[in-house]
Amino acid sequence: MKVILLENIKRVGTIGEIIEVKRGFGRNFLIANKKALYASKDNIKEVEKIKSNLTKKDNEKKLNAQKISEQIDKKQYFIKKLSTENNELYGSVKPTEISKIIHEKNKIDIKPSMIQPIHEIKSLGKFNVKISLHSEVDAEITINVQSAESIQ
Repeated sequence: MKVILLENIKRVGTIGEIIEVKRGFGRNFLIANKKALYASKDNIKEVEKIKSNLTKKDNEKKLNAQKISEQIDKKQYFIKKLSTENNELYGSVKPTEISKIIHEKNKIDIKPSMIQPIHEIKSLGKFNVKISLHSEVDAEITINVQSAESIQ
């Protein structure tokens, strides 16, 4: 299936590019989230006309992402979780929890889908977490998991 991209997408393509994707990815993700259009003759002409507007919008998103990155990059956030005697957590620290903590501390809304832990957080200690704010802007924070109390 051929689609025309309406925004820059990491490891996929850039604005206005016509690419071949699998049908499910195109229909269920790109087109459903208004990130692409079917590559018909009419749509190709339409995208050529609005390409400059799309580029401006993408640059605004990028500048906004850079501001957020400057605020949170290299910061450390603390999470208290119940743990066992051998420092393992009951459950794990999920991206939704990390998103809530960033919102509480910095008043910045970050979607859980943007948060990509490098390793699954299932024990006490410090963990690096990558946050993908834009296709070209990333931030990295440290999550310090501490014991709320031990349960025997």
